[in-house]
This record gives sequence, C-alpha cells and structure tokens, in this order.
Amino acid sequence: MAAHDLTGKKVAFLLTDGVEQIELTSPWNAVKEAGGEPVLVAPKTGKIQGFDGVDKGETFAVDLAVADASAEDFHALVLPGGVINADYLRVDKDAQGFARAFFEQHKPVASICHGPWLLIEAGVLKGRDVTSYHTLATDLRNAGANWSDEEVVVDQGLVTSRNPGDLEAFNDKLLEEIEEGEHEGQTA
Repeated sequence: MAAHDLTGKKVAFLLTDGVEQIELTSPWNAVKEAGGEPVLVAPKTGKIQGFDGVDKGETFAVDLAVADASAEDFHALVLPGGVINADYLRVDKDAQGFARAFFEQHKPVASICHGPWLLIEAGVLKGRDVTSYHTLATDLRNAGANWSDEEVVVDQGLVTSRNPGDLEAFNDKLLEEIEEGEHEGQTA
C-alpha cells in the first residue's frame, strides 16, 4: 500500500450491530496508521456487536450517535458491510441523511460489501460506477448505478469493493481519495 498522509482528517465510520468486523477494523486501522482520526458513528449509543461471518465477534464503543452527527464535521465517510448491519442502516432515516450529506458536500465515501445498500436508500447512486457483494448487483443497477464485478471501483470520490478479500485495494483507494479531498463529481 502506498504511503498516505491523513493528518488532521476526521473520518466517520457509520455502522450498527451485525457489522462485518474485518470490514470495520481493517479500514479503521489504515486510517489511523495514515494519521487520520476514525470516529464510530451509529444509530444507538453504547456498544456495537461485530461479526466474523455468522459468528459473533468483538464489540465496539460508539463515539457519536448518527442523529447528533453532521457531515460538516468530517472529511470522509466509510460504510463497512455485513448483511445485518447494512439492512438495519438502509432503513434508518438519520443514517440516510448523514450519508447523503457527504455527497452533497462532495466528500469522499467508501463502501464495501453490503454497505452500498444505504447509498441506494440515500438516493446517491444514479449514474455512478460501483461494485459490491454480488448479491446487491441487481439492487444497485435498479437504483441507476453501473455495477461491475471488480476488486475496487473508484468514481469521483466514491470507493466501493466487493468483500473482505478486497480490503487491501479498498483501503489504499479510500486513503487516496480522502487525501485528495473533495471531488466536484461526488454529488447527490
């Protein structure tokens, strides 16, 4: 992975119970190692239950409730996957609004696996190039996105990947996009 400098950059990680643990911890650690400040944002306060596939994993402390969060306070957004996590988030109105605000402010957004479900509900994918876990392909196409089966897809500040096997490429591109800053083509 190329060296990136995220010093002074605050990155929101939006998730809830059922998050695929490695899809949280790997990009989180990459952001920290690059000098950035990751912040765990969730619909509830307290702890979030991570999963390793279908098995319970670690719990993670929530830093900020999404209802109290503002995209203006962050430089980028990361949406880890996990079926349960993504299914809960996509129907949460605060999560939808928070995610949409990053696009309205032209800020980088990175989403892996089932994470793009939230972006469908936020109404920000029409005409955008994306990838995801293969079972979301039809949903993403129906939302107007151009879906392809690739390790990582980057489209004007929007970074997407398919699964944990893509994390090295995903992390490298999310760090690159955050380091670059706002992208005019990143719009809602």
